[in-house]
Amino acid sequence: MTDSLTVGVLGTGIMGAAMARNLLRAGHTVQAWNRTRAKAEPLAADGARIADSPAEAVRDADVVLTMLHDGPAVLATIRQAAPALRPGAAWVQSTTAGLEDVGELADFARQHDLVFFDAPVLGTRQPAEAGQLTVLAAGPTGRRAAVAPVFDAVGARTVWTGEDGAAGSATRLKLVANSWVLAATIATGEVLALSKGLGVDPQDFFDLIAGGPLDMGYLRSKAALVLEDRLSPASFAVTTAAKDADLIVRAGQHCGVRLDGAAASAERFARAAALGHGEEDMAAAYFASFEDGKAP
Repeated sequence: MTDSLTVGVLGTGIMGAAMARNLLRAGHTVQAWNRTRAKAEPLAADGARIADSPAEAVRDADVVLTMLHDGPAVLATIRQAAPALRPGAAWVQSTTAGLEDVGELADFARQHDLVFFDAPVLGTRQPAEAGQLTVLAAGPTGRRAAVAPVFDAVGARTVWTGEDGAAGSATRLKLVANSWVLAATIATGEVLALSKGLGVDPQDFFDLIAGGPLDMGYLRSKAALVLEDRLSPASFAVTTAAKDADLIVRAGQHCGVRLDGAAASAERFARAAALGHGEEDMAAAYFASFEDGKAP
């Protein structure tokens, strides 16, 4: 890398912290903020400057990266950062947000002379830590060079979906992709729960489908988390999956598409969270099959 950027990272949860570390490894200056400061503090050992406020984190930043819980959280945080935002800075908005949120965030960017990039990512904890995320991005061609070093640091691949970040084409593709991921996760949990109830060894099922069109590496990896009791630390938490499932249902409603499976997934993730599995990996939706949240 020849050019070092100053990147203000707002949100240092599972994904944000991993992205910040990869930016630091690539030689960029990182100014990090998190609502719970203790979650940002470990980044200091990697060379990040820990900020006390969103405004402090974005001061003099070439690029602002947001990776928070949802769209409203992003809007509230970027409003706090507003006094210190540098006109002309690029804003990489990587939080998975709703379609209506993208428009609001893009409006804020226009009002504050920021170059807005709708840029959610595909991947969970492990690819995030390895810098192997897939970045889905929409934004002006003439300004893409300004954010390319950021995307190269956090991801293995960038998929450009359009010129206008405000149109939300990257978010639309992310919601479609997530609808498949969440459906596969729910199906995995129900297969294991039904096996448990019927007294079937899950390995007999895996052997039955091995090597055929029904076999999936994702099925096996998520099932292993449940069967081997490796649900913590989460790669992608149940509570976050519940939020994303709700976004998918709302996106379908927005365009007149009924998504019964996604609605059932949202309810199932919410039930797993209510049963005490919210901070575990989303594969823990398996426990929603049992009345007390515990497998018999």
